[in-house]
Amino acid sequence: MKKANVIFYICILLSVVNLFAIVFQSYQRQNSPSGNPTTTTAAVTTDVRMPAEASFAGEAVPLHRTDVQEALRRELIVNSYLHSHTSQILQKAPRYFAVIEPILKANGIPDDFKYLAVIESRLEPQIVSPAGAVGIWQIMKATGKELGLEITNEVDERYHLVKATEAAAAYLRKAYERFGNWTLAAASYNGGQAFITRQMKQQQTQNYYDLLLGEETERYVYRILALKEIITNPLAYNFDIRHVYPTEAADTIEVKSSVEDWTTFALQHGITYKTLKRFNPWLRRTGLHNPRHKTYRIAIPKDKEAYK
Repeated sequence: MKKANVIFYICILLSVVNLFAIVFQSYQRQNSPSGNPTTTTAAVTTDVRMPAEASFAGEAVPLHRTDVQEALRRELIVNSYLHSHTSQILQKAPRYFAVIEPILKANGIPDDFKYLAVIESRLEPQIVSPAGAVGIWQIMKATGKELGLEITNEVDERYHLVKATEAAAAYLRKAYERFGNWTLAAASYNGGQAFITRQMKQQQTQNYYDLLLGEETERYVYRILALKEIITNPLAYNFDIRHVYPTEAADTIEVKSSVEDWTTFALQHGITYKTLKRFNPWLRRTGLHNPRHKTYRIAIPKDKEAYK
């Protein structure tokens, strides 16, 4: 077949294909459910709501400053459009805040510090950071021991919500006594008290919003502020959460001796090993050696049937 004939037939074929496409599109328009041509709606991304004013632990945030406004807007955008994580936080927050809030209050720590726990762990009780910080308050091993937490192969109280919250409160109280400022105390939870002190001295300022601290610590307080704003006003950021996780009522059983097998213990109390670990994530092994007969309080759900 000559080259010219090949080209001719290809042109005819393309013309037929184009004609078929035009007829098909016309048919779709005429038979769309609305009777109108079908249209495709593009996803719309809008700017986030910026609060007119903000505060952290009773300390005003200087939103009149350009740098402060932009830093907070950045965190609001990140967390508003990080839908899966933020939606889960909104579902879990009431459950964990019910435990955290009274402990902070009893220790003289402002209620806003519950949002620090949110940005540390997304309220995931079993989370472990690459650096080795664990639990909802993301406490490092050395820091936890300094704060009086028991951390062994069998027991790790950094996973114990009540005791870890009390330890975090103790750290924050000491930081406030050192800096005289809750915003700097919050920043030190991320950067460390020694680091914040050095930077304050070097940069000759005691104002968090004036300090250059490196990206992670510099964004830290703004992340807290952003999650506070979103959790407080979820609908304003397009989060309509219809179901939140309820609090989990529990009884406690005192254990003063060793436990050979936690599975047997769980079954004896009408629950599974999985449920025992859900309520006691600080138990890190399948048994417990307790040579000093220390008293441990094991949480058992009041509504056992809800986990069967």
